[in-house]
Amino acid sequence: MTYPFESWPGTAGLVLVGFATYVLLVGSTMPEFTLQMLGDGLHWFDDVLVSLTETIYRTDGLSGLAIIGLYALLTGVAVVNAAAQLRLVGLSSLTDISGVVPGLLASGCASCGAGLLGFLGFAGALTLLPYDGTLLQLGGLVLLVFFLGRAGHPERCAIAPGTDG
Repeated sequence: MTYPFESWPGTAGLVLVGFATYVLLVGSTMPEFTLQMLGDGLHWFDDVLVSLTETIYRTDGLSGLAIIGLYALLTGVAVVNAAAQLRLVGLSSLTDISGVVPGLLASGCASCGAGLLGFLGFAGALTLLPYDGTLLQLGGLVLLVFFLGRAGHPERCAIAPGTDG
């Protein structure tokens, strides 16, 4: 979790990926609105971002915004760690990086909670979940943290590359 903050390029990558993830999650809450406004011109980008953030706050409260913020932050950490592992170890590190994928899939769309359920064809099952799927969102974030912890620090590998383990 701390690796991206150990250097300025890592922190910059975390901020860029985190912001892009936040924009994607917020924009996906109302995709038709987002596409219509941005289809008219990119000068509407700030209005779309502000109005959809306000909509999330008014419907889900501070907890809804916190979940989206945490998801964006953890995605930034996962991408920076994955890039560092690819840079340091090469393609042989893909097995360690793939440990983060289940957490990303389980988290699904943090803004609506139906990510994995919708992918599996059970989007209607979200209506049966308590708290409008918030527990599913939190469970996905816990899984993401767990798999990030399993991937570990990219520069501190227990087994040196190129040795038989």
